[in-house]
Amino acid sequence: MMKEVLIATNNLGKAKDFETLFKPFGVKVLTLNDIDGAIDVEEAGVTFEENAILKAETVARLLGKVVIADDSGLEIDALGGAPGVYSARYAGEGKNDDDNIDKVLQGLATTPYEARAARFRCVLAVAGPGIQTETFSGSCEGLIHHERKGTNGFGYDPIFYVPEINRTMAELSPEEKSAISHRGAALSELKSKLPQFLNSVGENS
Repeated sequence: MMKEVLIATNNLGKAKDFETLFKPFGVKVLTLNDIDGAIDVEEAGVTFEENAILKAETVARLLGKVVIADDSGLEIDALGGAPGVYSARYAGEGKNDDDNIDKVLQGLATTPYEARAARFRCVLAVAGPGIQTETFSGSCEGLIHHERKGTNGFGYDPIFYVPEINRTMAELSPEEKSAISHRGAALSELKSKLPQFLNSVGENS
C-alpha cells in the first residue's frame, strides 16, 4: 500500500510543490482538504519556525498522525524583511496573491533594481505520536522583478527573479522550481532522516 504524508495546509499551490518533491519516493501527499472536518490553526508565531511547529504539533495531536507543517514566506531587505511571516496576508486577511504582489511592487516603486534583494524562506516541522518534533529549513536568494513574469507557481513567484537562471519562479516548471526552491532546500535537509520518517508514516497512517 502506498504510504501517505499529511501536509498541514489547505494551500493547493503548496500541495503541488510537495507532490513534486515526494513523487520520487512513491509517497502520496494529502492535505487538510482531504480530511473530514475543518482544521484551522491560527499562525500566532512571530517566526517561521514557531508557526511551523505550532501547525505540525496541533494537527498531529488532533489526528494522531505524523504530520509535516510548512511555514514559508518572502523576505525583502528594502522592506525591512517584510512581508515575512505575514506573506500570505500581506495585503489583508483575504490572502489574495495579486493584491499581495501589488502591495510589494508599490512598496518598492522607487527602489532601484540592485537594491531589491529578497529571499524565499521555508521551515518544515515534523511532528507526530512517539517522535520528537524537528525542523528543517531552506532558502532561495533572488531579486524582486519590476513586473509579473510567468504563469506557473503561486504566491509571489511571478515577481521573484532568480539571477542565476535569468527567470522568475513563475517561469519554471514544477521540477525546475523544486530543484532550487526554498521548500526543495528544506526537504533536502530532511532527506537524511527520510527513511526513519517514512517508517513513522507507515506505522501511524
